[in-house]
Amino acid sequence: MNAMSDQPSARLLLIAGAVVGGVVLIHLLQPILAPFLVGALLAYLGDPLVDRLEDRGLGRTTSVCLVFLGLTLLAVIALLIALPLLIDQFQLLSVRLQSLVQWLQGNVLPELKARLGDSASLSQAGQALGKNIGTAGDVIMRLWSRITGSSLAILGWISTLVLIPVVTFYLLRDWDILVAKIRDLLPRRIEGRASLIAKECDEILGAFIRGQLLVMTALAVIYTLGLWAVGLELALVLGLVAGLASIVPYMGFVVGIVAAVIAAWFQFQDIWVLVQVGVVFGVGQMLEGMVLTPLLVGDRIGLHPVAVIFALLAGGQLFGFVGVLLGLPAAAVIMVMLRHVHSSYLGSDFYGAVVESGQESDAPSTEDRTS
Repeated sequence: MNAMSDQPSARLLLIAGAVVGGVVLIHLLQPILAPFLVGALLAYLGDPLVDRLEDRGLGRTTSVCLVFLGLTLLAVIALLIALPLLIDQFQLLSVRLQSLVQWLQGNVLPELKARLGDSASLSQAGQALGKNIGTAGDVIMRLWSRITGSSLAILGWISTLVLIPVVTFYLLRDWDILVAKIRDLLPRRIEGRASLIAKECDEILGAFIRGQLLVMTALAVIYTLGLWAVGLELALVLGLVAGLASIVPYMGFVVGIVAAVIAAWFQFQDIWVLVQVGVVFGVGQMLEGMVLTPLLVGDRIGLHPVAVIFALLAGGQLFGFVGVLLGLPAAAVIMVMLRHVHSSYLGSDFYGAVVESGQESDAPSTEDRTS
């Protein structure tokens, strides 16, 4: 009897020890994990394409080479086109931020002083505004200068950029083999349940990551083209920011329209232009809700927007960029596990029984209470 009761406790201790050990290992290996996780993410995204090519009669290695070359070509074209434009946009953003700070110091702060009195706190706020926010537009350029000025940093960036495609290629080639080996290592008693949980996690992550990335890309293009048609100078930066923020539903719309309205007002100071900006984001939101999300993502996500925000922020707080990459998969696994625990709880005797006068009795059903 004691051996039977000690067995679940030992199993729980083993699972808890494995989880704690995994967290400690991630923390210790955090500086070198990023390229491997990015490569694993790219391999995960490309595996369905490789499987489809295999179904058409191509070999695994040939299919992997075709998908890998396609992804590489897209990345190179995107860098060649977007990088020079982004550098110009960031330089322009630096100038616009400095103009914004000057406007705040020249108009908003004097008005606040006139209404609230010339207090020391307002003076300190003005000094802090000019000191900190005034240089915010130069942060990226300074960071780039510091990176390019350090040979070790350059070597680190180059090694990371070289390592990502190498890891992606080999993981993509051996993806199905790795999954099969992991399944073979599972104890036969839990293999069926574990495979079911893994399949549900894959459906959630596949629908969210693959679909949401396509939605984010489409929205970034829509917002960028729309703001460019309006005549906004920062159309590319604002469109990309709105598209990236769309990883959480409605956040891209809110962040994008607020930033675009501020930029449009300081550039044109025309209400009609603000209306046009609102139309651009309204059209983008309608396309996202009625076309893009139903077509590319579907209704199988199951991840609540609040859970997505918490997973990204918590992962970033705990493990930095590595945590951001691990946040969504961890959230999906936890959600699937909680769903199974909830289902087991609803089917348990504990849920279907009530304690009354020190004894357990079945809870009356709805039909019994009605009768």
